Formats: sequence, structure tokens, C-alpha cells
Amino acid sequence: MKVIVDNKIPFIKEAIGKIADEVIYVPGKDFTPALVKDADALIIRTRTQCNRELLQGSRVQFIATATIGFDHIDTEYCHEAGITWTNAPGCNSASVAQYLQSTLLLINLLKGKNLSEMTIGIVGVGNVGIKVAKVARELGMRVLLNDLPREEKEGSTNFCSLQFLAEECDVITFHVPLYKEGKYKTFHLADELFFRSLKRSPIIINTSRGEVIETAALLKALQTGLISDAVIDVWENEPDINLTLLYKVFIGTPHIAGYSADGKANATRMSLDSLCRHFGIQADYHIAPPEPENPIIIASTPTEAYLKMYDPRKDCEALRAHPELFEKLRGDYPLRREKTAFSVITP
Repeated sequence: MKVIVDNKIPFIKEAIGKIADEVIYVPGKDFTPALVKDADALIIRTRTQCNRELLQGSRVQFIATATIGFDHIDTEYCHEAGITWTNAPGCNSASVAQYLQSTLLLINLLKGKNLSEMTIGIVGVGNVGIKVAKVARELGMRVLLNDLPREEKEGSTNFCSLQFLAEECDVITFHVPLYKEGKYKTFHLADELFFRSLKRSPIIINTSRGEVIETAALLKALQTGLISDAVIDVWENEPDINLTLLYKVFIGTPHIAGYSADGKANATRMSLDSLCRHFGIQADYHIAPPEPENPIIIASTPTEAYLKMYDPRKDCEALRAHPELFEKLRGDYPLRREKTAFSVITP
């Protein structure tokens, strides 16, 4: 079996060496028809567009993307060509929740906002949104949920309309997949009309997909005070991001909200498990992230402890210093562990 693997997928080499006869590692953007022509399987991330142009005429029968999102896979073509594909739902949900927790703590610390007096609206209540809601409630926030597919499927009264969020919320955070068409279209879900409907000049957070928010409308909303600030981890036209927006937002990071080592290990494990199931191979490997350099944190407050575990300002500073290195900052992202990897000591 021959497998082509994105060379930025971590913790995979030893494990896949026990599974495949031949493994080739290349950057995600460098997958070509010639390269994949005689491959049996691909393990990719978001930078590889798996479509007819790449796959037609190849012997590829299985694709695993080590990501939650799968809008980079032409699922209709894969069905037509008999190619099985899998993603890794929920793999980095705790990582994104960690990013949100640190961001909300910084909003409290640097902007003087009392979180217990604020309402947060969560757009998209899947694996990530559920964990974000838990974090927000633990911080004392009032939580409103918006998820049209779930609301229609479950017939639940626990969900609110997007318009209600626009009227009630001090923070609105997006955790939806990117759907460019159809009943649940999320492309430019936050457009000029959405921003004009806001009543409380909220802070906007996006860690889902850049195209969920219309960049020009977001900039205009910032400039005119329709929103008070923004935290942006995902951007339209990555890696060629809008620099005006980068320097205007409260925090801007290079699509790394879900990039904890724990989340990456989960995604790699899920991808390999799916590969083994597809090819009927007995899985025999162990994948775990390395220990943090300093697993013991000494802090006087919970906020200090959490920001010592992860402070998104560091990623923001790195991106603002070198926005031209967007892809490198993603691909060579330093080790970041979640709270289960640490012990906290309070003096």
C-alpha cells in the first residue's frame, strides 16, 4: 500500500510505518495528479484540494483529512469515483475551547469587561460549540445557542435565531462548517446586513472558516462601531490575508485555534484508525503528544494559570510581525498542550 501524507501532520511517521509499504511526505499544497496517480490513500489537511482535477485517473481509494472541516474535499466527485473519505470530527474541539477561554479571559483582563454580566452567542453547536458553551458558562456568562440544522432535526427549544443573537449578545462566536450553497449556507453568514442588525456593538470571534464572515463588511463594522472589536483566527483568502483587518482586530492569529498538540494527536489517531478500518489492517500503534516543557504552573489566580498554559497574544504578535509567514507559522507551530497536561500550584 502506498500512502501520500501531508508533511505537517505530526506524530504519524512511526505509526504509519507499521501500516503502509510506501509513504511519501509532501507539503499540502504540493499534491499533484502525477504524485497521487499510483497512491492507494491520501492523508491530508485543509491545504490540499481533493477534487476531480487531482484525483481523476488515479488509483486513490481512500482519503483521510486530519481536520474537522472537509470543504476542501469534493465529496460529490469522491462518491462518483468510489473514493471513501473521512474527516476527524471533534478532534480539536477542546483546543478551540482553550483558545476561546484564553480570549475571553483577555477580554476581561484588558478590556475591563465583567464576563458575568455579558451574553455570548454561539453560532454552531457541534463538537466545538458545545465545549465553548461549557467554558462560557463556567466563566459566568449567559449563553445563547444558534444551530439551525440541529434545531430543525431535534425540534428543540434550546436554540435561538441569529436575529435574536444579534439583538442580545455582547460576544458572538462562530463555530460552523463552511457551506457555500444550500439550505444551511454559511458562506458570508456574517455580511453587511448581519452587522447592521446588531444592537449591542458586540465582540465578534471567528475560529471556523474565514469565508463565514465577509471581510469588507467586518472591516466596515469595526470602523463604524457596529462591533466593538473582533478576534479572528480564520481569514478569507488564506494565506493572503487582509492586513488592514489584522492590525485592527483585538487578536488575529494564523488559523491555529485548534492546533494544540492534543488536538493534533487526536486528528492523526482518528485518520490512521479510519485508514486501518478501510483496508482491514490491525491497528498497532500509540500516538500521544510530548509533555510540556514546564508541566507545573505557579499562579496566583486561575486567569494567570490559564494564560500561562496558552496566551493567544503570542500568536498574534508573531503574525503581525511577519504576516507573509502565515503558512510557516501554521506549519511550524510550537508545542501547545491543554490543561490536562499541567499541574497548577497557587502560593
